[in-house]
Amino acid sequence: MTIPTSSSRAPIVVIAPDSFKGSLSAEEVAAAIGAGIQAAIPDAQVRLCPIADGGEGTLDALMHAGGEHLSVNCRNAAGQYFSAPVGILKNGSAVVESAAIVGLTDLAGTAVAVAERTTLGVGDAILDLLDRGARHFLVALGGSSTNDGGAGLLAALGVKFLDASGDSVPPIASQLQRIASVDTSALDPRVKEAHFVAMSDVDNPLCGEEGATAVFGPQKGIQPEQVAPLDQALAHFASLLEAALGRQASRLPGAGAAGGLGYALLMLGAQFRSGAETVADHIGLDQALAGADWLITGEGRSDAQTLHGKAPFIASQRARRAGVPTTLLSGGIDRKSLEKLQSSFSGCFSIAFGPMSLPDAIAQAPGLLKDSGEQLARLWQASAVRQG
Repeated sequence: MTIPTSSSRAPIVVIAPDSFKGSLSAEEVAAAIGAGIQAAIPDAQVRLCPIADGGEGTLDALMHAGGEHLSVNCRNAAGQYFSAPVGILKNGSAVVESAAIVGLTDLAGTAVAVAERTTLGVGDAILDLLDRGARHFLVALGGSSTNDGGAGLLAALGVKFLDASGDSVPPIASQLQRIASVDTSALDPRVKEAHFVAMSDVDNPLCGEEGATAVFGPQKGIQPEQVAPLDQALAHFASLLEAALGRQASRLPGAGAAGGLGYALLMLGAQFRSGAETVADHIGLDQALAGADWLITGEGRSDAQTLHGKAPFIASQRARRAGVPTTLLSGGIDRKSLEKLQSSFSGCFSIAFGPMSLPDAIAQAPGLLKDSGEQLARLWQASAVRQG
């Protein structure tokens, strides 16, 4: 993001922050920083490019460039029906955000134990969009609360899971070990006509030490003693599903995303892509960086994991290719990670001006972002004056 000192120097500012999850959307974050910049430099040209990495906020970021906002009737992680947001982009691609359907922040959906949660609702959303004529899908996987290997999604699309007696097995993690056979004969035929892009910032396999249950299960509520049996249940489920569909995907990168929801999509032939890269392409980030002097990007909290495919890192990489310096402005910065972060960012800053609680920081986020944006702009302007 660059901030020249006057209109004669074609002032251009590019802002592409990730959302401050649970507080502001990416668009609101970008607008707040932009307001701060223009408070310091009134004639600065500000280009707002909200971005996300395949998790919460991805739908809003993609829809920033235009499209049709829709609502679908689908099930949350607890199997209760509700209305969830989806979208159709200008190019006809349908956007389904898993976090908006089976997300970790949904109190009703997470009221049941992880092993009882289901991704049926994600399948419901895809079915609804298929009915509306969609055949190209962008499915954001981050922020899910489930660990069912995508069995719920597949069940909603017509796949049947049967026990040794031929009775139906519920598509939840606690029941996957009971499955004796998989019947794909009723899989919605329109699925074969569709193209799916599974978006995530993780590339874990489905099972094992680096798999969905071991790595992401604990943050969803899975207890240490549950990891091994639930991981084994996923492996059992995968062996039967792969035999039924004649395809293998459990070891592919991204199969472990969203508790195995990535695996189910890969089994349907999905292309797995970096969420941030996909969003950056669709919002035209490269075009926004053309001729820019400076990029400001950020997220709720930045640490070494930011450099592993998170939206700020992807934005900084694209800015570097365009010859544009990048400043990181986040809710919080892990001091121990500064050395690593500095390899990708020209300065790393927190929006907090002093000690404050997380609830206070969230409540004051709009003002903190605006004030921080203004102070960064004043610093940039002073540096530009000295250099000029």
